[in-house]
Amino acid sequence: MDAENLYYFEKAPVAKAVAHFAVPMMLGTSMNVIYSILNAYFLGTLHNTAMLTTLALTLPLFAIIMALGNLIGMGSGTFISRLLGEKRYDDVKHVSSFAFYSSLVLGLILIAVGLPLIDLIVHGLGATPDSFGFTKDYVTVMLIGSPFVVLFFTLENIVRSEGAAITSMIGMILSVVVNIILDALVIFVFQWDVIGVASATVISNLVASVYYAFHMGYKSQFLTVSVKWFKATKDILGNVFKIGVPVFIMSIFLGAMSLIFNHFLVEYGDSAVAAYGISSRLLQFPEFILMGLCEGVVPLIAFSFTADKLRMKHTIGFTSKAIVVLAAVFGIVVYLISDHLIGLFTNDPQLIEMGSYILHVTFLSLFITGMTTLFTGIFQATAQGTAAFIMSIIQGITLIPVLYIANHMNGFHGVVWSLVIADAVAFLVGAVMLYVLRNKLKPELDSLVQ
Repeated sequence: MDAENLYYFEKAPVAKAVAHFAVPMMLGTSMNVIYSILNAYFLGTLHNTAMLTTLALTLPLFAIIMALGNLIGMGSGTFISRLLGEKRYDDVKHVSSFAFYSSLVLGLILIAVGLPLIDLIVHGLGATPDSFGFTKDYVTVMLIGSPFVVLFFTLENIVRSEGAAITSMIGMILSVVVNIILDALVIFVFQWDVIGVASATVISNLVASVYYAFHMGYKSQFLTVSVKWFKATKDILGNVFKIGVPVFIMSIFLGAMSLIFNHFLVEYGDSAVAAYGISSRLLQFPEFILMGLCEGVVPLIAFSFTADKLRMKHTIGFTSKAIVVLAAVFGIVVYLISDHLIGLFTNDPQLIEMGSYILHVTFLSLFITGMTTLFTGIFQATAQGTAAFIMSIIQGITLIPVLYIANHMNGFHGVVWSLVIADAVAFLVGAVMLYVLRNKLKPELDSLVQ
């Protein structure tokens, strides 16, 4: 960790430190959303609803691959930030090497398990007869490329954990730019439709992973990809999986929720699934901006938890206020131009009407989603494994029964509103647990003030 990163960890004004860590992450995640939107746009130019449906149906698979990356990346990353706060620099090398090689192994395991079960997976994703072939093509390519996708999500977290926020952002933007260029080539030049889009995603993640690995091997003072530093000690495994497993479970639940949600929407036709696919990608932009803010400050919170708890408290307070402002701004914009936003992807009046409605409803919980993400980040940064685990499952546990009840009572409208209800429950549970954590730390914070 160089002197500049140490300054932002320890001495910079809180607002400046939060900006240093969060703004690059927000820009990086927003670029990923822009890619996701353009991805749907490129396929939309082919005027095939089944292809757009494929993008929505395969979201759970991508969530699982991302979950494996976050299992290692978030668990190792928060541990590395705490180790830096304790100045245990050799242990940082051991953890970063462990993260690199274990991510590749997890990706290879996914290939070995997934390819023989490819037809079952496609059926399980809810593919209709019209979308089955496109979905199978997409799933096949993503499974073959999964080691690189898992590695990308892991290394992005690792690089950010040492305070190299700009490097983390560059890697994300590099992935997006390569992806967009390749998307344009495979759609407009080679006419590979879904196979091309999936291949572009894999290749772009590989390029970004190479960039991160180069930084870790040659630029970073403490991170490494050298196999000689690889260790899988009880201390490393315990600290990585204590946070990584809840993150993994949360990602799996999100994938399962998306899968279950799609199964309910299928009852109302491919148009409903496609409308949700478009609106969810538009919703991702403000969601990922807030996620970038909350995840960006996790290394700062984790470092401060072991080095300066009063600074940690001020960081959390400032971040909460920023969430309120951003959620209000995004909400106003979307309510004013939702029809025009959906109209960028389709000229189907039914899709525009359904997509706009979904946007209006789901945007009601934008602030709640932002605060819930912050709660989860705090629990991860402070090694509160139980609280992180509860946050990882509460939304999914709530959504499943709410979906059944709401669908039975109010059909399509009930299905859409169930998302808001599940978000609200997760927010309330997280707020209670954060209050408990605050009381646990209060004596130490009071002594620091005095």
